[in-house]
Amino acid sequence: MMHFYWPWLFLLLPLPLLIRFFSPAHITAQQAALKVPFLEDFDNQQTPVIATEKPWLLRLATVGWLCLVIACARPQWLGEPIEQSISGRDLMLAVDLSESMTVQDFSLDNQAVDRLTAIKAIAEDFIERRVGDRVGLVLFGTNAYLQTPLTFDRKTVAALLDESAIGLAGESTAIGDAIGLAIKRLQNQSDNSRVLILLTDGANTAGEVTPLKAAELAAAYHLKIYTIGIGADEMVVSNFFGNRKVNPSADLDEKTLTAIAQKTGGRYFRARDTEELSKIYQLLDQLEPVEKDKRYFRPHSELYFWPLAMALLCAATISLKRIID
Repeated sequence: MMHFYWPWLFLLLPLPLLIRFFSPAHITAQQAALKVPFLEDFDNQQTPVIATEKPWLLRLATVGWLCLVIACARPQWLGEPIEQSISGRDLMLAVDLSESMTVQDFSLDNQAVDRLTAIKAIAEDFIERRVGDRVGLVLFGTNAYLQTPLTFDRKTVAALLDESAIGLAGESTAIGDAIGLAIKRLQNQSDNSRVLILLTDGANTAGEVTPLKAAELAAAYHLKIYTIGIGADEMVVSNFFGNRKVNPSADLDEKTLTAIAQKTGGRYFRARDTEELSKIYQLLDQLEPVEKDKRYFRPHSELYFWPLAMALLCAATISLKRIID
């Protein structure tokens, strides 16, 4: 359907008539007759342009003014209402960027990759599936930073996660500060919709707040935390004496991560490879959304340029006619 964004501008339509009515005439025929004693000498002279103006020019000017006012009223074409899926969930991702994330104990397409690369590859699909959720991103190392505030723009969140780099936030791990920052960003949201997914491969080695203290504060604000421990249990490394097996996740503090999840009503997951990490994201997809009122969006297309082009064409035609005459 057609819609005018500023319909009150149609009040300008009689403006030319008002100007014509209230502006004084330059000269009248009676005044001209009084000033010319010999009218017979001027029988063959041209009369003023206003008196002999062609009617079609006046009609063209009227059409041009009408089109200009229509363009100013900003006509739009409104489409059918589209229902938007709004779950009401506010979901924050907290990703560890400490130095230990460089360990290449994950595999993608049969190639060894570091832990952060694996997280990026799997998390991108997870973020894309969170239709209706507001998603945010916290990056932490020695310090915790809000990379993306809560937003429905999932593509931007995925892009900024993909641009993150190991060591960007420092070499240590401040799990408590990351939780504290998430609490700060989520504390004003609905109690039943606050979720934090924390991914780390180590123990808390930096920060001003301990993880358990931060978890108690999160529980007070009804923030549910799902913790994910990243890293394989076994890895073969080569050295001067040959190959040997090591545990690359020896520093992973599973006890603390489990306690954080339990204190906040969440759950602890262990991701030893990309397959397990993918399954964890699928489990997280099963979180029940919070129902809210449905929202509708009506797409619109701007149409003002059509009457504006017609008004300019009319003005150009009138100007050209006057130049020729």
